[in-house]
Amino acid sequence: MPAKSLRIAEFESLNGQELGVSDWYTVTQEAVSEFARVTRDEQWIHVDAARAERESPFRTTIAHGYFTLALAPHLMSQIWTVTDARLAINYGLNKLRFPAPVPVGKSLRLRVSLLSIEPIPGGIQITVNMVIEVEGNRKPVCVAEALFRYYR
Repeated sequence: MPAKSLRIAEFESLNGQELGVSDWYTVTQEAVSEFARVTRDEQWIHVDAARAERESPFRTTIAHGYFTLALAPHLMSQIWTVTDARLAINYGLNKLRFPAPVPVGKSLRLRVSLLSIEPIPGGIQITVNMVIEVEGNRKPVCVAEALFRYYR
């Protein structure tokens, strides 16, 4: 699906609304293992499929919570782009939870709603609610309140 092209001034009219939902992204063992290598978090529950099948309550390897969160920029780029921003900055998180695991081989997607907009020098700061869901599961795998700044 093509991303919505938005201008900074348009966010005000979208306050309180869902901005959109990304396409599905399939989590592969290769991607999870690469994330584990780069972050040096090579806990067996993420990288050892045979052991996970035997010993994990999930019976498979699972993605790191931060791997799931790290997919947010990619998934958000499928929802919207800001055409008149000179610079966009991830300003951080107010809240973050990982209520359920992401089993390797499953697909996930991002759903984003705009919670607030506030002016800052040279631009705006938006606060969004991000919910990452796994196909076929009712419980989300990541819920975060994130802040982004767009400068003119």
